Order: sequence, then C-alpha cells, then structure tokens
Amino acid sequence: MKNEFRFGIVLVSALIVSVITASAAPTTPADMAQALEAIRKKHDLPALAAVVVKDGRICERVAVGVRKWGDPAPVTTNDVFHIGSCTKSMTATLTAMLIEEGKLHWDTTIADVFPELKGRIDKQYETVTVEQLLHHRGGIPGAPPPAAWKRAWQRAGTPTEQRREFIEAVLSQPPEAAPGTKMIYSNQGYAIIGAMLEKLTGTNYETLITERLFTPLRMDSAGFGPPGTTGAVDQPWGHSRKLSITVPLQEDNPPVIASAGRVHCSLDDLARFTIFHMRSGHAGRLLKPETLVKLHSPPDGGDYACGWVVLERGWAGGKALMHNGSNTMWYVVMWLAPEKDFSVVVATNIAGPDAEQSCDEVATVMIHNWLAK
Repeated sequence: MKNEFRFGIVLVSALIVSVITASAAPTTPADMAQALEAIRKKHDLPALAAVVVKDGRICERVAVGVRKWGDPAPVTTNDVFHIGSCTKSMTATLTAMLIEEGKLHWDTTIADVFPELKGRIDKQYETVTVEQLLHHRGGIPGAPPPAAWKRAWQRAGTPTEQRREFIEAVLSQPPEAAPGTKMIYSNQGYAIIGAMLEKLTGTNYETLITERLFTPLRMDSAGFGPPGTTGAVDQPWGHSRKLSITVPLQEDNPPVIASAGRVHCSLDDLARFTIFHMRSGHAGRLLKPETLVKLHSPPDGGDYACGWVVLERGWAGGKALMHNGSNTMWYVVMWLAPEKDFSVVVATNIAGPDAEQSCDEVATVMIHNWLAK
C-alpha cells in the first residue's frame, strides 16, 4: 500500500438516528452477538465489536469475527483496536489538563511556544492559538507537504525530533485559509499541538499522554501503532481491500501524527474514556467540570469542538458527542449522549464504506436496545 493511501484519517458523515425506528431489538447477549454477526457477514468484515456504557458502567460487550482474515483465531471482547482520529479527543483532553496547570493557555500561540521559529515559518501562523488548532481553525492544510510526508516515513531520529522537523515543514508553507476563517480538518494541526506539549513539558507525547491520561483512567491497554506482536495473531490485524481482495496488515501512519491518530486500545478502555467525558461531576481529579464544557463547545456557527463533533440528536436527549477514526486499515466510532449517561463505541479491523456503514448499523442497534426502553 502506498503512503498516500495510508494517509486518510477522515471525518465521515454523522450517524443519522434522530428518531429510533428499529424493531425487534436484540435483548440477550446471544441475540446481540447474532445481530452483530449478521451485520459483519452482510458487509464482509473480518471482525466487528462494540461496547456500551450506561449510567457510568460498561453494561454490554460484543465481539464477532476473526483477528486476521484467513486465520481462525477469533476476536475477543478484550482485544485491542486501532482508534485512529479518536486520538484527537485524547490529545485535546491532555492539552486541557496542562492548561489547568498553567503550562499554557487557550490563547497561547505557536510563536509563544516556538519563538525560535519566527522568520522561518509563515508569519500568519505566528498568532494561531491552541484553541484554533484544537478546533481545526488555524488555517493548517488538510494535506501535508508531500516532501515532508515522504520524509516522515523514514522515521529519522526520535519521534519528538521527527515531529519537530515535520511541523516546521508544515508551518513554512502558506496556510490553506486565513487562520480563524474556516474549519479545515487537519492531522497536521494536531501534530503541532503534540509538538507544543512536548516543548512545554520536556516529555515526548507518548509518555506524556500515557502518564497523565491513560494511567489515571486505567486505560492499561492503550499504546501506539499497530496492536499486537509483529507477525503473530495475538491481537487483531488491520486490513485493506483491493479489487475485492482482503489483505491483512500490521502497519500504521508515521509517529509525526501520533497526537492526531496513532493510539490503540481495548474498547473497554475507550469506553472508560467516554465515561470520563460524560460524568463531569466525577472528573474533578483530572479536569474541572467547566473545562469539560469548554472541550465540548464548538465555536459559533461550527460543530467541531476540541476533538469532538457536537450534534443534536433526539435519542440523546439533546447534545450528542461523536468522533470516528481510521488509519485506512481500521475504523472506530464513538457516540456519547451525556444527558442519557450513555455511550457506545464500535470498531472493525478494516476501513472503507462497508466498515463505516456496519459500525453505524451496530450503533443504531445498541442505541435502540438501551435507550428505547
């Protein structure tokens, strides 16, 4: 697979379930597994899994299919999935934690953190703020500079050094739009956030988010890159589909965009992260309730907050939070309904339209099963 096909962590259209209309919802674990297996087979996926949270606890887990196409090892409810751009909400959460500690502010600019880059980056970027980057409103292009992206695959130097070189290349080019004027979904913008946090703390992004977010939330399975042992089938593999042929892969995007989309974890651990974001009254040990509100509030006229898409949904009783992620070999989607104290995360180890449709169908089944009672 060519590099440009690996680069494709894309925000797809939101699940349309304003009104639940499904009939005969599954009620037992066996029924739910049967329902997921039917969806998996219909879309010809290797595996399909989901976890549901209600009232602050994990109340349903389902996993069907296989870890690797052509291998009989079954996927389990404890397996690890690559979550792609769902990483962005975690990076935004980490950023907010450091803001509360005074390490930076919502209006801290790129030039504030990297004064040594003045004169070497496009002047328009000097005043771009942390908040604009988290909202994808810093004018950062949606696609990386081709030469810098090619260089990123060489992985020369430490991940921190790679990220610093990459963001300098991004910032040396003109903005795609004047900063602050429009939303441009950009992995590069979140790569810049990651590099800013590294500079301010003196700690690499992977260590920083593990120590500050994953460990306190007991997300013990969380890591980076392809899950499992290279060559083994001890965890699910990612897959791509070429000319109707399903190809198993243990690959990922380079570390330069780790803070945009390189995390993997179990769905239980991802569910724990959703619980943290829904239960503001219980989040005080890591974030103040008002900071969570800030993370969940898009700018006027927009629907993208800080790592979350914010939508009105009838089944959610008002505001729903969602994000999805794919490194073009996996697909994961999170739906949160804070007013209902409910969330569902769904994952498959392949990407593409069938993966997206299947996960939406599973989410619809789970929403109906738990909220239409």
